[in-house]
Amino acid sequence: MRKFVSRAKRGLLVLSPIALAVAMVAAAAPASSGQEVSPALRAAMQRDLGLSSAQLSQYLRTERLAALQEKKLAAAQGRNYAGSWIEKQANGSFKLVVATTAIRPQKAAGVEIRQARHSFTSLNASKAQLDDVLAHGGRAPKGVYGWYVDLPSNSVVVSVGKGGQKAGIDFVAASGADAQTVRFEIAEEQPSLRMDVLGGYGYLRNPGDGYLYACSVGFSVFQGSNPGYTTAGHCGDAGEVVYYEPSQWTLGVRLGTFAASSFPSPGQTGNDYAWVRLDAVHTPRPTVEGYTSGDVTVRGGTEAAVGAAICRSGRTSGWRCGTIEAKNQTVNYSSGETILNLTRTTACSEGGDSGGSFITGPGQAQGVLSGGSGSCKGKLPNRRTRSYYQPLTPILQAYNLTLVTSP
Repeated sequence: MRKFVSRAKRGLLVLSPIALAVAMVAAAAPASSGQEVSPALRAAMQRDLGLSSAQLSQYLRTERLAALQEKKLAAAQGRNYAGSWIEKQANGSFKLVVATTAIRPQKAAGVEIRQARHSFTSLNASKAQLDDVLAHGGRAPKGVYGWYVDLPSNSVVVSVGKGGQKAGIDFVAASGADAQTVRFEIAEEQPSLRMDVLGGYGYLRNPGDGYLYACSVGFSVFQGSNPGYTTAGHCGDAGEVVYYEPSQWTLGVRLGTFAASSFPSPGQTGNDYAWVRLDAVHTPRPTVEGYTSGDVTVRGGTEAAVGAAICRSGRTSGWRCGTIEAKNQTVNYSSGETILNLTRTTACSEGGDSGGSFITGPGQAQGVLSGGSGSCKGKLPNRRTRSYYQPLTPILQAYNLTLVTSP
């Protein structure tokens, strides 16, 4: 971009493109005071960004200016554009910075023009070459956590774990990316997906036999300081890994592993319960997924009476309700297993709902789905539909678990 110049020519003031862009924005949009941000959001921003009220207002004005100018500033710099960002200064105020590979010094009102070595285009090209390794079936080596374009440092940052720098160097070299644009950053911890786990969520096992097996989350629990959830014993064996199911039959983030499981072999008798120990990055919530009916907060585990209304949540049929017909029922399943002490309900269920939550309207957790007859298809209620759940209390006692509740 050309140096800022003013001269008289036929009575006109001629400005450089960047100055013209700044002037146009300033004329079109008055400075924002930041008052349009809700009080709750302002308070959260002040808390988490460490700002005073005055500093936050000044930041919001700078943010507004940046949002309005970004495209104009990039266009003014053309191929020399090396990015723009909001930068906090030592005195706590904020400014908008525009980087350029142009050699000539430049000025613009309200904006700092800073020289850079690599253009925005060249930085993105280097990152794209790293991405292309994955696009063509390659994988990031162990110890390489990720990469991104870092505008203030004018580089492509490759984040590596301790001891992972050699792997990072080899990865960059193999990709063909311009090594001069790359710098390495040592990260303390590898990023991981995190999620709140609710009763009724679907999860999958992938034991490697060519099939995926689906079940549902029961109730959030803790065993000491270890988070987890209850589910049905026939859903998996101790040590098996489970994955969240973001959409049906899609493997999502790893949730954890079966910590313990009880389910008899065909021809034998026993219980049908288990618990999954969550990986530490996930949070068990005192909530049951209500799908289209609204989530239900788990407030306790008081056992409901025969005849009480009860609802269940599961990944296949969602939120379904019925009444408790009987307790302590022995059920002989068609596959040959006999399960003791189940509670019989008129709620419908489908395959994949196993392990899911049974809860009362006031939020009292009852148990996890073991099995059923009939289906959720057709007119409901009907005489054919039954579901059986393993009561929760024996599960908690068997594995020394504490139910996660909310007042």
